[in-house]
Amino acid sequence: MNALKLYGISDLRYEQAQPPVIEQADDVIIRVTVTGICGSDLSRYKKLGPYVEGMVWGHEFTGVVEAVGNAVTHVSPGDRVAACPTIACGTCNRCLSGVPSQCISLTVIGSKQPGCFAEFTKLPAANVLPLPEGIAEEAAALLEPAAVALHGFYLTNLQPGRSVAVLGCGNIGLLSIRWATLFGTKTVFAIDLDPQKLTLAEQMGANVTICPKQKTAYEQLMEYTDGEGVDLAVEAAGSPATSAQVLALPRKGGEVVYMGIPYGDVPIERFYFEKIVRNELTLYGSWNAVSAPFPGKEWTTALQMMSSGRLDVTSMITHRLPLSEGVQAFADILQQKEFFGKVLLYPK
Repeated sequence: MNALKLYGISDLRYEQAQPPVIEQADDVIIRVTVTGICGSDLSRYKKLGPYVEGMVWGHEFTGVVEAVGNAVTHVSPGDRVAACPTIACGTCNRCLSGVPSQCISLTVIGSKQPGCFAEFTKLPAANVLPLPEGIAEEAAALLEPAAVALHGFYLTNLQPGRSVAVLGCGNIGLLSIRWATLFGTKTVFAIDLDPQKLTLAEQMGANVTICPKQKTAYEQLMEYTDGEGVDLAVEAAGSPATSAQVLALPRKGGEVVYMGIPYGDVPIERFYFEKIVRNELTLYGSWNAVSAPFPGKEWTTALQMMSSGRLDVTSMITHRLPLSEGVQAFADILQQKEFFGKVLLYPK
């Protein structure tokens, strides 16, 4: 089968790979119809390289069941499915305590086992969710990042009528904006340096957009909120600078949830660090998108919201490309030859 394999930093190749086969009774082989490029894929491509050299890459996708093991009963060949790409051991103390997102051996397909930048991929039956009618395949390909953003919100105490600031309007940031509106938030502030991302943020439900080129996000937000700040600030940019700056955005007694991954040291100026203490902030780290019972309410909620039409992600999609153009797509995205939102790849 055709696949994208990551061999090293900036070394991605489109070549042949062995197709998956049924080995365990709970195996499900899925023919991939649509797969998405994640922001973490870009960081690994540019900065980190693969966990395993030459691994079939990718973890966001939807598809159709091709074959199942003899213990699988909830899906059959031909069924449209979504899939949670996260593999939790199910036996460590954290898994047994009902928090599989903290599993000591947590992994994701595409890292240490073959992923979905391919014609076929394989997952355990517990990771495979039947796709309700009414959800388009393109939308279902964004189910995993939607669940990632929702997982972060479930950690917080956000209530209807409150205010949220989202710092960074990439894919996770945009989905965070949409979830904030679905939580009944009164005002959602979207913060980014890119005006095109801010336009997408408005389409996803942001009430106020802030570009911090001329004046800091903190200064502008304080003007909008009469010096109060917001109830919840979401760090979704994943940069060292914004990882510190986000601490100045909540009100006294407010919350911060970190969804971005900075991939570098985070120097924090005294002004920002003191906000934690003086404003008595609550900080959350949000990792992955799973909870108990596995794969968790993040997935069932996202599926229901997509099925009802309330979680509309189509405005995020800017490029639809064949998988064979994936190598060039990664290079183009990082060279910023044009504006890229969500990029979808099609194996066939």
